[in-house]
Amino acid sequence: MDMDVVRIIAAIFLPPLGVFLQVGFGKDFWINLLLTIFGFYILGIVHAVWIIAKK
Repeated sequence: MDMDVVRIIAAIFLPPLGVFLQVGFGKDFWINLLLTIFGFYILGIVHAVWIIAKK
């Protein structure tokens, strides 16, 4: 549970990092990276928190 808090904090500041800490370099990481790069920062955060919470 403590690591989830660290991942969520990382996801707020840098969404792809939070996803990477959860799943590594999988498709979810690349989806999140594209969301964040193309200006959908809030969607990147939502996606990252969702990925962290579902696993």
